Amino acid sequence: MNNLTIEEKIEKTVEWIRKKVNESGTKGILVGLSGGIDSSVVAFLLKKAFPENSLGVILPCKSNDIDKEDALKVAKKANIKFTEVDLTEVHSMLYGGIRESLKDLDTVNHRLSDANLRARLRMSTLYGIANNLGYLVAGTDNAAEVYTGYFTKYGDGGVDIIPIANITKREVYEWAKVLGVPESVIVRPPSAGLWEGQTDEKEMGTTYDMIDDLIEGKIIPEEDRKIIESLHNRSNHKREMPPKPPIF
Repeated sequence: MNNLTIEEKIEKTVEWIRKKVNESGTKGILVGLSGGIDSSVVAFLLKKAFPENSLGVILPCKSNDIDKEDALKVAKKANIKFTEVDLTEVHSMLYGGIRESLKDLDTVNHRLSDANLRARLRMSTLYGIANNLGYLVAGTDNAAEVYTGYFTKYGDGGVDIIPIANITKREVYEWAKVLGVPESVIVRPPSAGLWEGQTDEKEMGTTYDMIDDLIEGKIIPEEDRKIIESLHNRSNHKREMPPKPPIF
């Protein structure tokens, strides 16, 4: 597909989405709309694949108001049907109970545990909606995120298909411009919205450009290469089925 235009790659991806939904025996497909560029691109692809049977789901959970504003812009621009489920109260109640149950024990990674629970609540909600509608759930990870494992296991990584898993982050931006994703989404720093001031690149310790270059076989600074390969190796478990013992 390297010799194809962006428009041709988009059309082939749309055809692939239709094929996977049809093979599954379901009647449509949905995606969680975060207000970020990856989910926005996927929303446009789903709308092209299933004009009448696609859905964007907005899932605020202690989120920045801008996330919802941009998600609404995307839904309107893509002309995709959407719904919203606010998970803030559910998350607060559940995580508060978890923290209370652990009050007499030594704990670590409070912030990460909090953030991962949000991702897993969103996954459960997406499947609750998808099951009701007879839809598949589309993931939003790009090639850089798949390679580094920059997703929550059984959270945003818990999906049926991943339409943009083979394109780099820089290609996501190119596709976004062709598809007509709102400019406010395109210019925002990539962020999972996990906590105030969080950005993907700050958390990873490298840049998407470095990851894309490595994936494309280009030479990158040794420090960045070590960081990226460490992320890749530590996240192998996310890209595989849970291990099982041999047959004895």
